[in-house]
Amino acid sequence: MAASPLIERLVEAFQVLPGVGPKSAQRMVLYLLQRNRSGGAHLAEVLAEAVDKVGQCETCRNLSEQPQCPLCTDPRRDDGLLCVVESPADILAIEHAGGYRGRYFVLHGHLSPIDGVGPEELGLDLLERRARALSPAEVILATNPTVEGEATAHYISELLDGIVDNVTRIAHGVPLGGELEYIDGGTLVHALQGRRSIR
Repeated sequence: MAASPLIERLVEAFQVLPGVGPKSAQRMVLYLLQRNRSGGAHLAEVLAEAVDKVGQCETCRNLSEQPQCPLCTDPRRDDGLLCVVESPADILAIEHAGGYRGRYFVLHGHLSPIDGVGPEELGLDLLERRARALSPAEVILATNPTVEGEATAHYISELLDGIVDNVTRIAHGVPLGGELEYIDGGTLVHALQGRRSIR
């Protein structure tokens, strides 16, 4: 027996989420309709409000309800460090890990000419203005270790040449607690190329 058209539409709607296929979406929809209608109503209400009110921070392009996000308005952050990331999720990961107290800039992607993503779509003109305004001692390029992420980091380093003296790339390599014999070749190559002096 087929589900009603509205349920089918709801199942399709849930599939916009990453990692959610037809079966997972169907399970979620049926759970909300059978067992937790108030939770479903609350989810719909908060999601509609977030879609309506959450935009991009005018300064760093992080997601924010205000013109400037809490990280940009925090006077305790270090203006001498500017970390460039691909997505707001990267900021959450860095903040959760702790140890970084600088500023951010979010690209919302990486250079990908085949997908029509160029410097304009990543807001690189805004990044250049931000770097000039902050005059940071260091810009950290924390794009993902993919071909596109590496190309984006290289492009940004060229863009900031003459604006920022110290442009660095996050290290990629052996994870803490990892054993070399189980590490893939590409990761080992990055680890060897990114080695640093210990004395």
